[in-house]
Amino acid sequence: MPNRSEALYRDDHFMSAREKILKFMGNQAYRPMTEKELLAEFNIPKDQYKFMQKLLHELVEEGFIFQDKSGRYGLPEKMDLVAGRLEGNQQGFGFLIPDDPTREDIFISRENMQGAMHNDKVFVRILPHLSGKRQEGEVVKILERANHRIVGNFERNRYFGFVVPDNKRIFYDLFIPKEEMRGARQGQKVVAEITRWPDSKRNPEGRIVEILGFKEEPGVDIEAIIRQLDLPQEFPAEVLREVEKLSFEIPAEEIEKRCDLRQLPMVTIDGADAKDLDDAVSIEDLGEGLLRLGVHIADVSHYVQEGSALDREALNRGTSIYLVDRVIPMLPGELSNGICSLNPREDRLAISVFITYQLEPLKIIEHEIVPSVIKTNYRLTYDEVGEILLDNNQEVIARYRDFVPRLKLMNRLRQELREERFNSGSIDFDFPEVKVRLDEEGKPVELIKLKHGIPEQLIEEFMIAANRVVTEDMSWREVPFIFRVHDQPDVDRLLEFNQFIRNFGYHLKGLNNGVHPRELQDLLEAVADRPEERVINTMLLRSMKKAVYSPQNIGHFGLALDYYTHFTSPIRRYPDLMIHRIIKEVLAKGYLSKKRIEELESRLYQIAEHSSLQERKAMEAERDSVELKKIEYMEDKVGQEFTGIISGVTNFGFFVELENTVEGLVHVESLRADYYHYDQEQQCLIGERLRKVYRFGDKVRVRVNHVNLDERQLDFVLVE
Repeated sequence: MPNRSEALYRDDHFMSAREKILKFMGNQAYRPMTEKELLAEFNIPKDQYKFMQKLLHELVEEGFIFQDKSGRYGLPEKMDLVAGRLEGNQQGFGFLIPDDPTREDIFISRENMQGAMHNDKVFVRILPHLSGKRQEGEVVKILERANHRIVGNFERNRYFGFVVPDNKRIFYDLFIPKEEMRGARQGQKVVAEITRWPDSKRNPEGRIVEILGFKEEPGVDIEAIIRQLDLPQEFPAEVLREVEKLSFEIPAEEIEKRCDLRQLPMVTIDGADAKDLDDAVSIEDLGEGLLRLGVHIADVSHYVQEGSALDREALNRGTSIYLVDRVIPMLPGELSNGICSLNPREDRLAISVFITYQLEPLKIIEHEIVPSVIKTNYRLTYDEVGEILLDNNQEVIARYRDFVPRLKLMNRLRQELREERFNSGSIDFDFPEVKVRLDEEGKPVELIKLKHGIPEQLIEEFMIAANRVVTEDMSWREVPFIFRVHDQPDVDRLLEFNQFIRNFGYHLKGLNNGVHPRELQDLLEAVADRPEERVINTMLLRSMKKAVYSPQNIGHFGLALDYYTHFTSPIRRYPDLMIHRIIKEVLAKGYLSKKRIEELESRLYQIAEHSSLQERKAMEAERDSVELKKIEYMEDKVGQEFTGIISGVTNFGFFVELENTVEGLVHVESLRADYYHYDQEQQCLIGERLRKVYRFGDKVRVRVNHVNLDERQLDFVLVE
């Protein structure tokens, strides 16, 4: 007979040790217990104490259970606690983004932050709910610090100094004692290590560990953003040694194990400057209204073995980061731009997803997922596909003559998939993106609006289709998995949004019972090409939750899908790489062993949570690098006039976005013809005497008045 401890991890019903502990603590009769009491309750022998202690520690770190000051363990929800990541605001408050994606965000006032900082993992206690206001909370425990180093401008005093963070979401200045300045000078950009964390009454304290240079020196600004990520640009020697040992020749025995697709015509379609080509597409006309789409994804997992130094470094990085002037890759270039990149006319290992569609009416007839070996015919760019499908460029058509009929079939399938997706309620936000072109010294010389036309849509639809099919397949098999989830918006935020759009004559019905994404997409279609389009798109996006990675599937609200994941970019996203491993194991054996299921259940939460955090950091860095260069681009344009659209209204003025997507502020003090008051409900400024109104979406003429690179701020004045 197995004892109680064996039952923790060897159970006839495949329940993991973690699940058993959580189920036990979730029992209505459970009272918080100490570690000693739990060891006795489960009858754990002394030689297995470490297993139980490690498990309890992991569950606390992950936010599944809480340990109070007396050392007793219990479920957070039974103690009115919520675990999550803190999202800071430069004004000193924050929001808890709960680990449970079904929970609404929780407002944390500055006095209730208790020294927590942006991106810290914390437990928050829910405060009594005030009628008509969103949930508020207070930080009761910091589980994990996210910011061990701060990058910013050094301000020196005779006896001490301060580092003013570049990341404005970190609203504490870092105090530097004189003996820890390490020669830093006034106005230099520095990296400082935190030696004492902040609390409710004191700023954090630290020491200078690196001086990047004076902030106006070329390249210092982007180096500062990189240091802010706290990731090494170079790969550790241990990782590079592993890469040197990799075989870049595909053995014949490996090819024999796989589906040989080297004769199947296929192409990659990417931006002109892309180097990590991780997806290829094929299409076959099967006749009788049937098309067979093939999505072929680089098999990175063949080269990056689980648990290796290469794998640990990839997990640490979590994602590739695309800054304005460089890429910080998740994997070394020998893999990301070499053996794993689906370069034309070279044999490559892949995982291929085939989906057979009936076109009229559109439906999936069957699908297949297979490990494969492929050889792409061409490396097409989005521009070239546009010249073929839209511009009828005969020179480009002649260059790819043998593949043009297949591109036309792909475009037909794209149209059907896109129409079906939006009919089902998928929400389509169409915000302009900008690429900043730099000169040799890193100075911005041009802002280029990126297109999202038919060529980009073609790849987007095919990747969504593959992600969807893979997720459904693995969900039917009931194996542990990492999902890409997106929960419904909080009712409070939707009600605020609904109140706002009434000002433009729009209305959403029955919000107290939730909303279907189709209704939101209908609204976006109704405002398309109207003056209020940008403002309503912006306000709706702000009302939505963020998509995250999770081992629990709650569906993807924004795509109106019950099953979704990220499978198609294993070169640049760690969750995709981990998913590839699971898929290959299931395909090879038909099942996962009980031991492997338990191992995955214990790891996938940490992988998903860490990947979501790294994704947020990467997005912040990418956005910061572009915004910094956009503002720098305007430095020599002080005094010039531009036409723009009001993109935001506050009590201190309104933001104006120019045609080139640069955004600046018109301060209310500069509106000297009248006194203006902020109407929060209508989100506008109203003149006291002349009743002039400035609201979202209004077209205005402005003059560039001041550019502040340190504060990343651009000031406009209105040209009346």
